[in-house]
Amino acid sequence: MKKRLFVILISSLWLAIPLSAQSNKLIRELESKRGALQKQIAETESILQNTKKDVGSQLNGLAALTGQIEERKRYILAINNDVESIERELVSLNRQLNSLEKDLKEKKKKYEASVQYLYKNKSIEEKLMFIFSAKNLGQTYRRLRYVREYATYQRLQGEEILKKQEQIRKKKAEREQVKAAKEGLLKERENEKAKLEAQEKEKRTLVANLQKKQKGLQSEVNKKRREANQLNARIDRLIAEEIERARKRAQEEARREAAARKKADAKDKTSSGTGTVARPKSEPLDAFTMSKADRELSGSFVANRGKLPMPISGPYIITSRYGQYAVEGLRNVKLDNKGIDIQGKPGAQARAIFDGKVAAVFQLNGLFNVLIRHGNYISVYCNLSSASVKSGDTVSTKQAIGQIFSDGADNGRTVLHFQLRREKEKLNPEPWLNR
Repeated sequence: MKKRLFVILISSLWLAIPLSAQSNKLIRELESKRGALQKQIAETESILQNTKKDVGSQLNGLAALTGQIEERKRYILAINNDVESIERELVSLNRQLNSLEKDLKEKKKKYEASVQYLYKNKSIEEKLMFIFSAKNLGQTYRRLRYVREYATYQRLQGEEILKKQEQIRKKKAEREQVKAAKEGLLKERENEKAKLEAQEKEKRTLVANLQKKQKGLQSEVNKKRREANQLNARIDRLIAEEIERARKRAQEEARREAAARKKADAKDKTSSGTGTVARPKSEPLDAFTMSKADRELSGSFVANRGKLPMPISGPYIITSRYGQYAVEGLRNVKLDNKGIDIQGKPGAQARAIFDGKVAAVFQLNGLFNVLIRHGNYISVYCNLSSASVKSGDTVSTKQAIGQIFSDGADNGRTVLHFQLRREKEKLNPEPWLNR
């Protein structure tokens, strides 16, 4: 009765121990990453607006739809990666389970042998005869200890078997949980593929409709190109002016440092009376393009590449990417973007991607544009209906700098045009942003 009670107690203790969290942690991490993408897709779906009959609106609708399709493809790719991770986890769990079952089999075999031995030598008389048939007191003591230790050994073997059985039970439960997560992911992937196919069909219909209006479309693209060229020319000029101001600041700082060194040299010469003290040769003034503060800010900006926040508040779709490209399905329609276009919801704010100083705020065609300097990097925010900063202001990361214009004539379409420069060099902003 006592032995049975002991076995029940051991089983109860092991049942109270929580399941291994390794696989649960993996699943939670994958769900968290995927959840962010899923939220982004759900929010961007609300941005897509019904297109009007005019060519300009349809072209904008095509850009928004293309951006949404890219987001969904990115989500499907994330699902594929998660499925591969879970499959690797299943392989690992099966390997661990096989090892546990093999170990259990060996322990049961040893336990069976010990039980058979005890059965053959089960009587108290036999144990007493074994102990008292010793030749001397020392041997008697050793035999007594052997009998006790063998009993303890058998009890521990039984406990080890219970432990191993509980480990196997947990591992099987863990494997079933991972399998269920994989099945759920596969279903989700199929749903997303169906949505993607529907959106691509919608896109083909829209492109076919635009192809019938090729002449009007070309006219609209030329209009957008003229506006972009006008904006970029103004930005280029302002950036050149800012670079020149930065160069002059750096040279002035270098002059002050050179004057301080010269004064220190003269003082050393006077006090020692043995000639000048050797000092490092100073660089020519032309070598200074940034002040010390600008160099530090540039280094910090570069260190955050890929971690910078999106320059727009709320949900968004990237509707036009960096560089020159042809509009899919349309003949001789090419666009050249010096940055990226990000569509958000009406009321969205433009926000600084990093600490810096406002280099310029200017208006063009009734809209505001803001340039922020981060050392020798400059971020550009265009198409604002209002600006909440002015030239010379210091801004911090994620600080709102103005409201993005919402076009009432185009269903409240709200688009931020964003550029990133390293002095005069134009950069693709996407690799710098955290998406």
